[in-house]
Amino acid sequence: MTKYLISFPSQAMVLTDEEFPIVFAESHAVIAEAKAAGVYIFGGGINEEVDPLLVSPDGSVSTETYPGFEINGGFTVLELPTREDAVEWARKIAVACRCSQELREFGYDPDS
Repeated sequence: MTKYLISFPSQAMVLTDEEFPIVFAESHAVIAEAKAAGVYIFGGGINEEVDPLLVSPDGSVSTETYPGFEINGGFTVLELPTREDAVEWARKIAVACRCSQELREFGYDPDS
């Protein structure tokens, strides 16, 4: 089966204080459904309060990041039999989160 990344940037999720607990509950219900279906691999949100670091091949560490490459928001990794299944799960997450989801397919790696 293929692994898929379903994600959204922080700025895509615009919620009122009243909507937040509803979206929280509904999005966690979709994740619970994915776990029950045996397709859930991993998911979470980027902690934007902690600055990213760039670790170089020589082992040095800096607070620089790749230019134009910003990662924030939330993501879910699912392992599914077809791209159509991935689209359906992305739809469920989009509905629960109230924002569009980007769907990407991981390349096959026999060791993962």
